[in-house]
Amino acid sequence: MANSIFQNVMLQLKDVSDRYFGIIDGEGTVISCTDVSLTGERWPEVALRVSGVTETVVTANQKTFKPIYGGGKHFEYAVFCSGDDELAKVYCQMAYIAVNDAKIFYEEKHDRSTFVKNIIMDNILPGDIYIRAKELHFATDVPRTVFLVRQLDHHDAAAVDVLADMFPDKLQDFVISINESDVAVIKQLPGNWDADTLLKQAASMEETLKEALHIKSVIGIGTVVPHLRELADSYKDAQTAIDVGKVFDTEKSIINYENLGIGRLIYQLPTTLCEIFLSEVFK
Repeated sequence: MANSIFQNVMLQLKDVSDRYFGIIDGEGTVISCTDVSLTGERWPEVALRVSGVTETVVTANQKTFKPIYGGGKHFEYAVFCSGDDELAKVYCQMAYIAVNDAKIFYEEKHDRSTFVKNIIMDNILPGDIYIRAKELHFATDVPRTVFLVRQLDHHDAAAVDVLADMFPDKLQDFVISINESDVAVIKQLPGNWDADTLLKQAASMEETLKEALHIKSVIGIGTVVPHLRELADSYKDAQTAIDVGKVFDTEKSIINYENLGIGRLIYQLPTTLCEIFLSEVFK
């Protein structure tokens, strides 16, 4: 888990009390603390003391600790508060709730993004999609589409973060890095969406990348699919839109798969068939 997530929680707890709060990992290393001078210290004896405790708090070295468990028997992290009095126990319980909620949200967000990436890359069996979607509380029967954003002149890893800031609902919309030049944006659509909605969204992404990072991009818009399992088709259509656009619509920077027309048909023909046609018609 990213330590920055923990540190954000610590910064919020800093305003609650004049006591200091922190987190140790399973080996007893302080990985985040409102008193930054303690960060990096190792307390292996505390880790031994905390290990095996589940519902209660533990006091050690004039501090109060409460462990956070993952899937195993040994704790992953432990929250602590300075002091070993009753008030310290209350503060520690409060910090535990805040940190554990942040941990769950972070892990679920990471798992959901990985799940969506596996779908669009065809790395998951159709039957497993239903099972995983249920586990992650994913709505399956809602309209979604894939925008494929391809950086042209130069590539910037910050493009992912810039695009992610445009989609604040992290439980419905996903911004996923595909490779150094491509970023896929999976967007859940409102009930009143239309073709103009998609074009305006793509234009907004293009303009934002241009203003924030001076990046020139081309964006392919995939088909709108009614079910989660069909996202891979939308992603492939967005790829095709960009590829066909390079041949038939070189002036356009936003290409919708649905508007490719005869270009889509010609692009999908085998090369050999095209060569035969050209040799017959243009001898």
